[in-house]
Amino acid sequence: MTIRVVVADDQQLIRSALTTVLGLHEDLECVAEAATGREAVEICRAHRVDVVLMDIRMPGMDGIAATELITTEVPGTRVLVLTTFDLDENLFAALLAGASGFLTKDTPGEDVVEAVRTVHKGHSIVSPRATSSLLELARRSSPRRKGPGWEGPGWEGPGWEALTGRERDVLVSLARGSSNAEIGAELHLAETTVKTHVGSILRKLAVRDRLHAVIWAYENGVV
Repeated sequence: MTIRVVVADDQQLIRSALTTVLGLHEDLECVAEAATGREAVEICRAHRVDVVLMDIRMPGMDGIAATELITTEVPGTRVLVLTTFDLDENLFAALLAGASGFLTKDTPGEDVVEAVRTVHKGHSIVSPRATSSLLELARRSSPRRKGPGWEGPGWEGPGWEALTGRERDVLVSLARGSSNAEIGAELHLAETTVKTHVGSILRKLAVRDRLHAVIWAYENGVV
C-alpha cells in the first residue's frame, strides 16, 4: 500500500527537496505541499493522509498547533516533525501535541524515508543525537511528584493502577531511555517478553507509542 505524505514547510526549497526524495520510492507518494500549518490541517481534513512531515516554525498557524488539530481530528494521520536544531524547546510541546517524533533537517534523505515508514507503522522516532536532550526537556517541563512507591494524594491514577508490578518496572526503565534489550538485561527478561509488556503498557495508558509512554511517565512523576 502506498503511504500518502504531505510536506508542510514555509520554505519552497525544503518542500521541493523532500518531495523529490519521496518520489524516488514506489511505496511513498507526496499528495500535497503546504506552506503553513493551516494549509496542512485543511489538506488532512479533506484527503486521506498517512504521514505529515511538519515544520515547527511557519507563519500564521505554527506546526505545534497544526499537529494538535491533525492528531485530534484525524487520528489516523501521523505527524513527523522536522526541525533545524536538535535541542528545541518547541519539540517537547510538539510531542505533547501528538507528534510521533522528530528529525533534524540535515537528516539524510534515505533516513527521512525510513522514518516516514516507521511512524506509518505506528512507531515513534527521534533524531539519535537528540534523545538525551529530549529526556532532559521532559524532566524540566514536567511536574515533579513523588515516585511510584508513594501512595499520597496526587499519585493514584487509573493508568498507573492498571499496570502490573512488572509493567511498572518496564515503564520506569523505558522512561530512563533504555532499549528493549537493555530493559531485558536489567530486569532479567527475554526481549520478546519486554515487547509484550511495552504493548500492554501502551494499551493501558492509552498512548500511541513508547515515546508518548515516556512523556506520560514524566508528566505523572514516575521518574
